[in-house]
Amino acid sequence: MVRSSGSPSVIVDPVARHNLADELTARILRHIEDEKLGPGDRLPSTRALSARFAVATPTLREALRRLEATGAIEIRHGSGCYVRGDLARLILSNPNQAPLAAATLIDLLAARELIEPPLAEAATRQATEAEMDELALCLERADRELAEDARLHVANMDFHRAIGRFSGNAILAQVIASLLDIYGREQLTVMHLYDDRESDLRAHQGILAAMRARKPVRASQLMRDHLRDVREVISAALASSPR
Repeated sequence: MVRSSGSPSVIVDPVARHNLADELTARILRHIEDEKLGPGDRLPSTRALSARFAVATPTLREALRRLEATGAIEIRHGSGCYVRGDLARLILSNPNQAPLAAATLIDLLAARELIEPPLAEAATRQATEAEMDELALCLERADRELAEDARLHVANMDFHRAIGRFSGNAILAQVIASLLDIYGREQLTVMHLYDDRESDLRAHQGILAAMRARKPVRASQLMRDHLRDVREVISAALASSPR
């Protein structure tokens, strides 16, 4: 790490050219940790980060998109990049993923069906009214983004992650958040195959209504019914698709 001769206050920390994307991603994560940035804190501008790491802006943006895909940061267009995830549990996705497998989609949904209903039940008992309001904001975002797949996907996954966080069980919350991060590509495929965004939104709204009414068993059942319905639709879609 050196200081720029043009300005003694500017730190230049160039990234080695080999394995550039991996190294740059790691450097940004280290910067977040070194600066003790937490969820909601804003990162420096892309121009500032490009100068710091001595990389081109397009390369920097690629690394930021990678971090957004893992849930570490959120890119707000016109505003900047903000820390989003818990870096202590961050698991970076494998950049050399194999092609999507039908069995993986079904296994992912089956795993969620086992984990998320108890989380919904616990969150119904544990969540504060402010946390219920945060869940409602996720669904308001989803409602606005029904025609925008990428943003809709983020809003939906934020809803499920938040229920995990509000359950009071930090370990299971990390498990479901990691599942959704690692299998983000699969979850996006699930959304495309399910292809009923309004029905999906209504199911989420029903779960939240049960939670607000403090009906934990009802919230758990609605979550189970929702995930089972999605799994059955995806199973049928995969069975009917040409091999």
